[in-house]
Amino acid sequence: MIFKGVRDGRPYPEHGYSLKQWSEIPPRPIRLDQLVTTKRELALDKLLAEDSTFYGDLFPHVVQWEGAMYLEDGLHRALRAALQQRHQIHARVLVL
Repeated sequence: MIFKGVRDGRPYPEHGYSLKQWSEIPPRPIRLDQLVTTKRELALDKLLAEDSTFYGDLFPHVVQWEGAMYLEDGLHRALRAALQQRHQIHARVLVL
């Protein structure tokens, strides 16, 4: 299994962080098997796109809440890493 779990939606409270606030969190390595996704589906065209991070943050966003690590943004990047046989990614982690 690639991820620890797959959910449809966020179980944690709304944090209200802007992209600027996310950018102030330094990225750190996170193992893929520690992450619970917050999306059940992905768009294959985004997974295969070479410029999928052109308009967004280079690093995925993870929210740590009640002992679990939820992948809020960056599912395509995390799955792409798994397909490349990598077991971890660098992500920005917000601890609630």
